[in-house]
Amino acid sequence: MLEELRITGLGVIEDTTLPLTRGMNVITGETGAGKTMVVTGLGLLFGGRADAGRVRADPGRATVEGRLRLSSQTAKAVAARVVDAGAEPDDDGSLLLSRTVTVEGRSRAHVGGRSVPVSLLGEIGEQTVAVHGQSDQLRLLRPAEQRASLDRFAGPEHEKLLTEYRELFTAWRRIEDDLADRRRNARERSQEADLLRLGLDEITRVAPQAGEDEELRTEAQRLEHAEGLRTAATIAHQAISGEDEAADASSLVNTARRSLEAQATLDPLLGELGLRLEEAASLLGDVAVELSAYLASLDADPERLQAIYERRAALRGLTRKYADDVEGVIAWADHAQKRLSELDVSDEALEELDRERQRLAGEVAGAAARLRAARLGAAGQFADKVTVELAGLAMPHSRVQVMVLPRPAGKSEPSLVVDGEEAGITADGADEVELRLLAHPGAPALPLQKGASGGELSRVMLAIEVVFAGAGGPPTLVFDEVDSGVGGQAAVEIGKRLARLARSHQVLVVTHLPQVAAFADRHLVVAKDTGGAITTSGVRVVEETARARELARMLAGLPDSDLGIAHAEELLAVAARERAA
Repeated sequence: MLEELRITGLGVIEDTTLPLTRGMNVITGETGAGKTMVVTGLGLLFGGRADAGRVRADPGRATVEGRLRLSSQTAKAVAARVVDAGAEPDDDGSLLLSRTVTVEGRSRAHVGGRSVPVSLLGEIGEQTVAVHGQSDQLRLLRPAEQRASLDRFAGPEHEKLLTEYRELFTAWRRIEDDLADRRRNARERSQEADLLRLGLDEITRVAPQAGEDEELRTEAQRLEHAEGLRTAATIAHQAISGEDEAADASSLVNTARRSLEAQATLDPLLGELGLRLEEAASLLGDVAVELSAYLASLDADPERLQAIYERRAALRGLTRKYADDVEGVIAWADHAQKRLSELDVSDEALEELDRERQRLAGEVAGAAARLRAARLGAAGQFADKVTVELAGLAMPHSRVQVMVLPRPAGKSEPSLVVDGEEAGITADGADEVELRLLAHPGAPALPLQKGASGGELSRVMLAIEVVFAGAGGPPTLVFDEVDSGVGGQAAVEIGKRLARLARSHQVLVVTHLPQVAAFADRHLVVAKDTGGAITTSGVRVVEETARARELARMLAGLPDSDLGIAHAEELLAVAARERAA
């Protein structure tokens, strides 16, 4: 739930705070007072596109801040994503969000006091807030949106079916494209394959090994300086364990050790030093053994040195052509081998790809048929539930039909035989979904864009949202003048439905209808101040008499009319009784 929203420097709003509550929050005000800026601010707070043209020149930036109380349904997922981004909710479980936009168009976002990408605000918004405006009504007229609405209603199992279908569809299209490309560009692919084979043959003949160039360099250096290395090792070996025992290092250390051990009973410190000399003597012995082995292995072998020179020259030939080092050459060869399999345009390869394409096409058609069956099953339930809601929205004789029809073949997309009938097929299946409205008994079922007026479309959209709310969804719902074109009894019914939604969701409604505003748990008024040099707007909570005056203004444009106030109070009483019932 959104507990508080503060907006500064946005449009006509200089600085205002909206205290929000659970249930139904209504925002009203004169035309041009800035109601739309509240919705715009919400959009910014939850990752919407920033419009620098709405930022006030003074102070030169717009800031929207909000305090979000995470509900039990969304707390875990949102909190985990926030922590991943390096931020943290407050100790009381609330989350502070902030978005700033400058007149130059620069945008910054903060969550929990930490700077974050704007996209994180969008991710939080997807799980916590759903905004519906008049543009959503237009979007509902698009066939793709109607199909998405049905898929959303069908629930998690349907979503799983859709995901499985899309994975198969993607694999099938990848094979289709690959096969078409191989046939279309056979000559170019053959030329590229020939070049790769030449390179692979050269690398195979040399057969480079990882780390080989460094090992050869070290060995060549030893062979080139064998005499100097032998002299150094011999002198060191004689110094440690030469024939003259009185002069070599091992004998001298042992003599010192024995001298100290003889007096260790008189002073323990000498005993400790004697032990350290014993360790030194052991270390000298190990070094002497290793030097002896080194001298035995050291051999000036001109033939071996020549072989190393030749091997290093062969490796340099590869690194000049294919990569900077031997490891890069090996990686190039691995990539070339994989690429060759992709370039294969032999009859055998094309036939194998074609068999795989046909197999996947059959699986895609089967998955599309299962998806269609699921949509058909959900369509009846969806239509029935929306129709029931329309009856409660003063459209008692209207019915909604949800048609799931095969997508016509012959368009730009490919086609497959699904359920025995050829249909165009896309990443969303082989179906077209169309919402139709029967406005009254005996009327033809017409598509929404042809059969619904503006007011009817508003109510259809609200009915759909009520149905969706019953199946879960974001805990906060925002409606921006979705009651446009509605009045009279229909407006009262919209108020009832929004109040019903507010039992399980936080609802924010921007409205011009007093019949809707009367159902609010909290009523906020956006008021414009034109007394200064610059027009500004602020938001205030109205209660009791002030609320009745605001409703009177909405009813008749006369906030101080006794008759208007009496009518407003009667409307509030009716709404209170309806909500209680």
